[in-house]
Amino acid sequence: MAVGLGPLPVLHPVAGFELGIASAGIKRAGRKDVVVMRCAEGSSVAGVFTLNAFCAAPVILAKQRVQGPVRYLLTNTGNANAGTGEPGLIAAARTCARLAELTGVDASAVLPYSTGVIGEPLPVEKIEGALQAALDDLSENNWAEAATGIMTTDTLPKGASRQFEHEGVTITVTGISKGAGMIRPNMATMLGYIATDAKVARDVLQNLLLDGANKSFNRITIDGDTSTNDCCMLIATGKAALPEITEASGPLFAALKRAVLEVCMEVAQAIVRDGEGATKFVTVEVNGGANHQECLDVGYTVAHSPLIKTALFASDPNWGRILAAVGRAGVPDLDVSKIDVFLGEVCIASGGARSATYTEEQGSAVMAREEITIRIELGRGTCSETIWTTDLSHEYVKINAEYRT
Repeated sequence: MAVGLGPLPVLHPVAGFELGIASAGIKRAGRKDVVVMRCAEGSSVAGVFTLNAFCAAPVILAKQRVQGPVRYLLTNTGNANAGTGEPGLIAAARTCARLAELTGVDASAVLPYSTGVIGEPLPVEKIEGALQAALDDLSENNWAEAATGIMTTDTLPKGASRQFEHEGVTITVTGISKGAGMIRPNMATMLGYIATDAKVARDVLQNLLLDGANKSFNRITIDGDTSTNDCCMLIATGKAALPEITEASGPLFAALKRAVLEVCMEVAQAIVRDGEGATKFVTVEVNGGANHQECLDVGYTVAHSPLIKTALFASDPNWGRILAAVGRAGVPDLDVSKIDVFLGEVCIASGGARSATYTEEQGSAVMAREEITIRIELGRGTCSETIWTTDLSHEYVKINAEYRT
C-alpha cells in the first residue's frame, strides 16, 4: 500500500510535447505497455542515466543519441532488454528504426527506454505492432495515461506539475516517473520524463537536470539496488513566447529551476511512497557533517540497514540499531560523544548513549506513524543531507521472490 500517495494531481499539458499509449501485450494481453512521446522540432533534450556497468541496450543507445536532435522517446515495460548483449542493441535499434519509418524522421532522433525483467530477449515484433496505435493516440493531454503506461511493480501512477508566470507568459513544467523496487539512483534507478515549454539551451538544460536529479532522485533509496536500465529526461520544447534561456542566471532561469526541482522532488518522493511493500515513508536527516559526503555515507548506511528497516516495519524503536549503523558508516575519527539521534521530535540518544529523558513509550509512539523522521546530529561541521527511504516488509520479499512468476 502506497504511503500517503493518492490520485494523480492535475498534470498540465506542455505545448509541443505529446504522449501516446498502446498495448503490445509484452507480459500480459491488453496491458498498456508501450508509450511514445513526441517532442516538437527544435526541442532541447537532456538526460541522466544509470551508472551501472551492465547498463541496458536502450540506455547505451539513448546516451549516444541524446546529443543530437531528438523527436521521439519510445518506452516499453515488461522487458528491460538488459543483459542481452549485441542482440539487445540490435533489437532496440530495430524498434527505433520502425518508429522512425512510421514518422518520417531519422532513426537517430528516436531514443529507446525499457523497464522490466532483465536477461530476456526484447519482443521486437510485439512492440513494432503497437507503434501505430501509440502514434494515433498522441496528445498533449495524455500525461496521466502515460504515467500508468510506464508502471511495472508500481501500485499507483506518479506525476507532478507546476506553472508560473514570467512577463505575462505562463510557463509549464510537468513530469511523470515510475519505480517501486531496485531503487537507489546513481543516476538513476527509475524512469522519469519531465517537459517544459520554456526555451532552454541544451547545456543549460543538462546542468539544470543534473542539479535537480542530484537533489531528488539521487536522494532516494528503497533497497540500495542501482538498476541496469533507467534514466531521467528533461525536454524543453521552446513553445512559450519568451526568449531562450542561455545562461544559468536571471529571474526566468531561477523560476524555472525552482519549478523543475519541485517536480523532481515530488515524483522522486512518490517512488519512495510507493516502494514495494512499503508501510512507512522515512526521512533520514544528517546534520553537522564535516562535508556532504560523510553526511550521505551516514544517511545511506542508516537507510539501507535491513535491521533498521525491519524495526521500522515492526514499529520497534530499537535505537541501538541506528547507533550501530552510524558507527559503521566509515566516517573518519567519529567522536560519538558529540552525536545526538532523534526519532521525530524525541531525542533517543545523546553523547553516545541513551538519552536521559528518553522513554520506550515515546519511541513507540513515533515509530507507529506512517511517516517517520530519523535525525542524526554529527557535531562535526555545518553540512547536511537528507535521504528518503522505506521500511522492509514481508510484502517486499514476496513481491521480489515472485517477480518472474
